[in-house]
Amino acid sequence: MSVTQERNLRLVRDEPSEPAVRLGDITLRNRLVTSSSLLGYGVANKPLFRWGMSPISTFVPLERFGAITTRTLTVQPRQGHFVLRDDWNLNELPALLRRYGRVLQQVDGGWLNAFGWCNVGIDAYLRDYYPRTRGQNTIISVGGFSTEEFVTLVDKLNAAVPAGEIAAVEFNVSCHNVNFDFNGIIESVLAEAVPRSNHPVILKLSPDYDYLAHARLAARHGVSALTAINTVKGLRLDPDTGQPLLSNGFGGLSGRAIKPVGLRVISELREAGVTLPIIATGGIRSFDDCREYFWAGADAVSLGSASWFASYPGYALSPLYAARIRRLLRRIEHYEPPRG
Repeated sequence: MSVTQERNLRLVRDEPSEPAVRLGDITLRNRLVTSSSLLGYGVANKPLFRWGMSPISTFVPLERFGAITTRTLTVQPRQGHFVLRDDWNLNELPALLRRYGRVLQQVDGGWLNAFGWCNVGIDAYLRDYYPRTRGQNTIISVGGFSTEEFVTLVDKLNAAVPAGEIAAVEFNVSCHNVNFDFNGIIESVLAEAVPRSNHPVILKLSPDYDYLAHARLAARHGVSALTAINTVKGLRLDPDTGQPLLSNGFGGLSGRAIKPVGLRVISELREAGVTLPIIATGGIRSFDDCREYFWAGADAVSLGSASWFASYPGYALSPLYAARIRRLLRRIEHYEPPRG
């Protein structure tokens, strides 16, 4: 780990019992965060059946994570390729599972999803969900199709959330499930929206875009940290019909299959001289996965589909999966990455 990385990542203690990790301007409770979408908005409307959140989360203390990242929020509510409802009854479960089958498929070594930024919108989130997650440290993920939309999102967060009350705002300018080329807006988004934010900004990088150029743009425009990586664009076809398994056609590949890609991207960012703090995501499930990412140059790690998703019958083992996450959380809470 370079001297610059050590300077960006320094352990500070406000109280002996509550260590905090500083990634530049970003304060985390520890080096383990959660990836966008897997835990919805950080809280569910039905405590017993947490629609919109991984069932595994029922058995994990979310307030102990370095931060919980929300699903990507847009200016207006957006159905995407899924559905906005989160108040399903048990007798409606078959219909809900059929909908999931059109936007989420388990594939070799991971998951392919195309939810398409399905979310309630920034206003509903701030009114109905955020007040109930004050005990968590939150990274609010936002997305838009223009610079103006990102500016609006930043202004709404500035007005509703005092500076220092959340860990950061994550700019999702790299999602493949919304069928939009973000290359044309990313520089103007960073130039205009980042300086307006009262909160530190994280830029989420895609391995399918020029992530080295985008990381340099982020550093130039005052971004506080990077998330690497977003999902990898993928496709699966029905072998009998030749039709895509997902309603969107293409989807985002996540899970164990993309871990080597994530490690490569982070290593290349460091080799290219990028010094911004990096939150790594991609196939992380064990403590050894975390250590690999730390060796590659990451400053924190994020649990995504490899930890929070299971086959539908497999969710019966949610307490066991949750126990594994809790053990990992305990190990990371006081872990110091290797020096030198």
